[in-house]
Amino acid sequence: MVLTLYGSPLSTCCQRVLTVMKEKGLEYQLIRIDLTKGEHKDAGYMKKQPFGQIPYLDDDGFIVYESRAICRYLALKHAGQGESLIPSQTDLKALAIFEQAASVELCHFDAYASKLVREKVFKKWYKLEPNEEVAAGLKAELEKRLDVYETILSQQSYIAGNEFTLADIFHIPYGAMLVQADAGELITKRKNVKAWWDRITGRDSWKAVTSAP
Repeated sequence: MVLTLYGSPLSTCCQRVLTVMKEKGLEYQLIRIDLTKGEHKDAGYMKKQPFGQIPYLDDDGFIVYESRAICRYLALKHAGQGESLIPSQTDLKALAIFEQAASVELCHFDAYASKLVREKVFKKWYKLEPNEEVAAGLKAELEKRLDVYETILSQQSYIAGNEFTLADIFHIPYGAMLVQADAGELITKRKNVKAWWDRITGRDSWKAVTSAP
């Protein structure tokens, strides 16, 4: 049965999953959920995703939500197809370094980048005024974290070592929106961060996701 993803191609969380699907060469169908119509809050939808958020994945009746969990599930289930994206479960040291990198993305990148994008970009979409003081504070905190990234990436090609993994993919959707949040220079002014960024966003998978209608 073809994988079915419920969400929107414009959603950052959906884009994480779609990128993994492209890396794995998986067949899937995308059922678009219209957030402007509140379809994600419909009773039927919330039976599958009780928090009323996108996306969720239906794999022949097996339902899983939360984008990072979906990505891990797909990477492990289809380990022998396309890019591996996650170390073997038997290589505990490599797996620990991967999970470390994934935690870094969640705690030290997404924690600030996603809030900055919401403040500077998403609020405007809803005709709301951004809180510039809050945005400046988030940008300053992200700047500190990316200084650490610069050091890490001076010693390795990717965030979890020298192999491209889910930990890199997790960064891409919100990182790509930093330009719209007037913060693109946080990436471009750091030599090693920029080189890493160019590598991960230059992949065919991300290009396919962002060029899809």
